[in-house]
Amino acid sequence: MPDLVTAFSALSDSTRLGIVEQLMSQGELPAGDLIEGRGMSGAAISRHLKVLRQAGLIKQRAQGPQRLYSIQPDGLRAIADWTISKREFWETSLDRLETAILEDEEL
Repeated sequence: MPDLVTAFSALSDSTRLGIVEQLMSQGELPAGDLIEGRGMSGAAISRHLKVLRQAGLIKQRAQGPQRLYSIQPDGLRAIADWTISKREFWETSLDRLETAILEDEEL
């Protein structure tokens, strides 16, 4: 399971978040496809991909000279599990806020 701080830190960059979203929607892609439309060099994208790999969010495999990237499900599952575990806290907090607002309106 990836470290959540590292995973959230990796996703805090808009380029890396965009790469993850692209891989989620399009599936496995070669590095060249991840460069297109980003206005960045291959070296810059490579650094972003390395951060995402180290965070456990994506994986890489070689196919001949090409490097293919895809989502690492366990990494994203850890984020989803953590988020879901906090759902009760947010629902309770929002219910208390709604009660306080209604009480304030009655005054």
